[in-house]
Amino acid sequence: MREIISVEHLAYTYPGMEDTPGVTVFEDMNLKVEEGSFVAILGSNGCGKSTLAKHFNSILLPSGGRVLVNGIDTANEERIMAVRRSVGMVFQNPDNQIVANVVEEDVAFGPENLGVSSPEIRRRVDQALKQVGMYEYREHAPHLLSGGQKQRIAIAGVIAMEPKCIVLDEPTAMLDPRGRREVMETVGRLNREKGITVVLITHHMDEAAKCQRVVVLHEGKVAADGTPQEVFSQVELLHSIGLAAPETVELCWELNQQGFRLPLDKLDPIECAQALYDAVKA
Repeated sequence: MREIISVEHLAYTYPGMEDTPGVTVFEDMNLKVEEGSFVAILGSNGCGKSTLAKHFNSILLPSGGRVLVNGIDTANEERIMAVRRSVGMVFQNPDNQIVANVVEEDVAFGPENLGVSSPEIRRRVDQALKQVGMYEYREHAPHLLSGGQKQRIAIAGVIAMEPKCIVLDEPTAMLDPRGRREVMETVGRLNREKGITVVLITHHMDEAAKCQRVVVLHEGKVAADGTPQEVFSQVELLHSIGLAAPETVELCWELNQQGFRLPLDKLDPIECAQALYDAVKA
């Protein structure tokens, strides 16, 4: 498959203040994201997840190496708008992305800034709101919506710019379980039905388990990369860098420490229960 994002020997250091030295996050980071994939990026606080995400649409520019988006070097100042058309960002707090007093006007904000014609904006706004299940709220005030609904409006605003990839930086961190479920169902559907590449930065293991691929960052490098089953079965590695596997895997791992021989790739609770039943029955 074609790569939509290519991180090649990325180096990045946050500049220091006055006489304070800068903080180095990456020295030689390498990562490729295939078009149409659904990728979760995990890691403990300070590992560089958000810093990496901001390199995907030129919010931050490399100190060394390069990041290519749809074949475009993100450091090319003349192509920044092309990069941002390809990769849309959704952040943790939806209130920070809502700029209008009416839902449909908020969703129209991005396309308007791209110079899209009015009839095309109307089409994109209606389509985007339908895709996230919020069309019936198009004339509502955003501040009266729930957290999950606000985040879906923020996603619609990104979709209306018709990006090839959406990067979500901990989009469910401030939401209740229902809001989390709404957002995850929305981005999963966009990936499956529209072929939009999704990069999800999260600290929720159950969310990462729903993705096609999981990348674990540690100290500015990729510590693990593979399917959720492949990554989460490496329980000792995850523990060593301050992370936990999903609850089903942790349960099986703990029982294995007591002498059981359970598989560590059962992410679904029903599959986990069946494995436990089979082990006891045997």
